[in-house]
Amino acid sequence: MFGPQSLCGLVIALMRIQRLQLTSLRSIAHLSLDASPDINIIHGPNGSGKTSVLEAIHLLSLGRSFRTHQARHVISEGQTEATSFAQLIDQLGTSAGGLGVSRSTQGELRARYQARDIDIAGLASLLPVQVIDSDSFGLLDGSPAVRRQFADWGGFHHSERFISVWRGFQRALKQRNSLLKYAKIDRSLLEVWNREFLSYSEQLTELRLAYIESLRPQFEEILNLLVNDLSLEFSYSRGWDKERSLADVLDEGIDRDQRQGFTGAGPQRADLRFKVAGRNAAEHLSRGQKKLVVSALKLAQGRVYNDISGSSCIYLIDDLPAELDAGHLGKFCTYLKASNSQCFITCVDPELLVRLWGSSEQGRLFQLTDGKLTAIKPFGDSE
Repeated sequence: MFGPQSLCGLVIALMRIQRLQLTSLRSIAHLSLDASPDINIIHGPNGSGKTSVLEAIHLLSLGRSFRTHQARHVISEGQTEATSFAQLIDQLGTSAGGLGVSRSTQGELRARYQARDIDIAGLASLLPVQVIDSDSFGLLDGSPAVRRQFADWGGFHHSERFISVWRGFQRALKQRNSLLKYAKIDRSLLEVWNREFLSYSEQLTELRLAYIESLRPQFEEILNLLVNDLSLEFSYSRGWDKERSLADVLDEGIDRDQRQGFTGAGPQRADLRFKVAGRNAAEHLSRGQKKLVVSALKLAQGRVYNDISGSSCIYLIDDLPAELDAGHLGKFCTYLKASNSQCFITCVDPELLVRLWGSSEQGRLFQLTDGKLTAIKPFGDSE
C-alpha cells in the first residue's frame, strides 16, 4: 500500500515527533522543544507564536502551512527561507531518523528524510496530520474544493491506487480544458482526452465513494459521542447528474463547455453535503455545533486511517476551547485521549484543558511569549 507502511523502500511504523525544531517561521526566529508522545499543550497570549508551532508540524506533513499557501507569508521578515525539522520515533520509542523541510521566499520546497529527498506524497505518507482550527469550518460552509480536499486526503491513505488515479484524472482534465479554450476544437483529439477523462473519472469516483462509505459509520458514531442530540445527514455528490452517464452529460454539454473554456461536469465538481432536518447544516447549526461536526469529521478520518494502517495521525488543534462549553470540551478530550494519538493543542489558558484531560504521565505544557519558549512544565502542573 502506498501509505505509511512503505516509503522509499523503508518500513515505516507509527511515527511520532520526539523533538521539533523550527527556524525563521513567522515571529519565531528559532525554537526547539522536546515533545511528549501523548499530549502537548502550547499556551500563551495571542500573538505569542503558538499557532506557528502547529504550522511547522504541518510543513513537515504537507510541505506548506495550513493557514496559507503562500510560502513568503510564513517566512520571518528579512529571511529567505523557513525550516522545520523533527526527530521521529516509532511506536516502540525507537529513533526513526530525522525529517526536514524548508520553504524559500520563491516557493521552493526541499524535503529530506533519513538523508533522502522525498516528495509531497512521501511527506503525507510519513507524517499524516489532522488539523482542527477556525478554517476547519470550511468543511461545512466553505467551497466544495475544501470538502474535496478532505475526501482526497482520506482517499490517498485509503487506497494504494488513489494517487496514480488522481494524478491521471488531473492530467486528463487539464488537457481537455486546454482544448476547450481553442476557438476550433480538433474533435479527434478531444475524443482521445474524453476517453481518458471518462476512464479516470469513473475510477476516481469509485475510490472516493469507497472511502466515504468507510468514513460514514465512524463519523456517525463519533458525532453521537460528542453531541447526542444532533441528527445529521451526510452524502456525496459525484459532480454530475447521478441518473445519467458522464459520457452523455459531456456530449450534451460540449457547446457550453467550449463557450466557458472548461469542463463543467465531472469529479472536479464533486462535493460532500451535510443536512439537518433537510436543511443545509451550515445555515442551521450554531458555531459550537459546527465545531463539533467538523471535529467529528476529522476524528473519524483519523480513526479510518488507524483502522487501515495500524497507525495514528498526529492531531494539530488550534485554540481547542474556542466555541465549546466545558461539557462538550470534556467529551472531546475524553475521545482524543482514548485514541492514543500524539496531540499538539494551543490555547491561551491551559487550566481547563489540563483538568478535563485528566492524568497524563508524559504530557507537557509549553509556554510561549513573543515567539520564545519561556516555560516547560509536566502535564498537570499549571501553577
